[in-house]
Amino acid sequence: MDKHTLHAIDGTDVRRRLPSVDTVLQQSVSLVEQWGSSRVSGAVRAELACLRNDLAQNNDVDIRPQAIIQRIEIKLRAADQSTLKQVINLTGTVLHTNLGRAVLPQRAIDAMTKVASMPTNLEYDLVSGGRGERDEHVESLICELVGTEAATVVNNNAAALLLVLNTLAENGEIPVSRGELVEIGGSFRVPDIMQRSGCTLVEVGTTNRTHLKDYAQAINPRTALLMKVHTSNYAIQGFTAAVGEPELAALAEERGLPFVVDLGSGNLVDFTAYGLPHEPVTGTAIENGADVVTFSGDKLLGGPQSGIIAGRKDLIDKIRSNPLKRALRLDKITLAALSEVLKLYRHPEKLAQELPTLGFLTRDVAAIEQQACMLAPALEGNLPTDYHVVPEACLSQIGSGALPIQNIPSFGLAITATSDAKLRALSAAFRLLPQPVVGRISDKKLFLDLRCLDCETRFLAQIGKLKELLA
Repeated sequence: MDKHTLHAIDGTDVRRRLPSVDTVLQQSVSLVEQWGSSRVSGAVRAELACLRNDLAQNNDVDIRPQAIIQRIEIKLRAADQSTLKQVINLTGTVLHTNLGRAVLPQRAIDAMTKVASMPTNLEYDLVSGGRGERDEHVESLICELVGTEAATVVNNNAAALLLVLNTLAENGEIPVSRGELVEIGGSFRVPDIMQRSGCTLVEVGTTNRTHLKDYAQAINPRTALLMKVHTSNYAIQGFTAAVGEPELAALAEERGLPFVVDLGSGNLVDFTAYGLPHEPVTGTAIENGADVVTFSGDKLLGGPQSGIIAGRKDLIDKIRSNPLKRALRLDKITLAALSEVLKLYRHPEKLAQELPTLGFLTRDVAAIEQQACMLAPALEGNLPTDYHVVPEACLSQIGSGALPIQNIPSFGLAITATSDAKLRALSAAFRLLPQPVVGRISDKKLFLDLRCLDCETRFLAQIGKLKELLA
């Protein structure tokens, strides 16, 4: 038996053969230089404890100091790797909530890096030398693009709605159509947000039909405001009726109430101009009489996670002074990114070239098909014979609650296998690649929608590892 075999043949306790902590540390100079003595010492003790346990169970393990050091180094490097990994989104959902939604333009990334690397005038007025307001870094841009008097920003749209309702309707009632009581995602529901904000929901109308008289009859001295929620993540079709923004705005003005519109997805441009399905534009709600609008910065707007509140100055001033605003405010990195994304909308002619979200949504189907025809044989050549890959037409989704019943023609790679288990094994192997690839399994196929594949070279460079992962 090899001298390093851990099963004793002379009756002695094999655990006595383990090197001491000091012995291992003396040969771990490079590890100590990189990770520090306390961390390496802890790692050595933990590794030796694991080895004692293995030996007690008669497991055959290598206890040479160099073998121990090698295992420790692997564990230390693994522990230092970020749990956030870049992935290749081939799900067919452009704004995928679980994959981080919008991809930021390079100028936003550059701005984030710049402000992160040095002190900034986040809340400092360089003219007066006094305290400044962090909203000023984006407020004028929002007002310019949406057409409002004032604006403020928080960390997402759910926070925006919470802050608005807590400020303008705490201890009051809000009539809302039953057809607009949506679940936003991650089990966040409009009724729950309203309850947490301190106001009382008054349901009006029915799921499929709500009329102006339903709102009018619900208004009483406790009514704080009227609200309309854009049902961006579902649609009711058939025998339906809903009250438009102009009608609700007129009723709110007549009764002396603020009118709030929660738009959710945050679209600043006319999508039809880019050949995409229609989606409500934020500025239109203001034109229709909304006093306050709330919307996301990281959905259709294509920016970082944020919630935007825009509207009448007197109402925005109240919202900004709410103590909750401090708990929900944006940091300098997000503000820098949001500012740069908003600036892109000043030049709509170049927006599709500069903004990744719009670029993905408007990508030419013929170009995607050509890419699929090129990649299909390359991918199949790197898979076992159990798999077959063909280019196939498909439909992409915008995602994150936008246009729930509208799809965009696309092209992808349809992968079939000799069994469902093999198909799922391949899906798992794709996720284990150095840059994980995420597709979707549907109709007994693993489908890779190529609409968002803008790193073709990286995709091809790593598919040679799939056979190894499947072995």
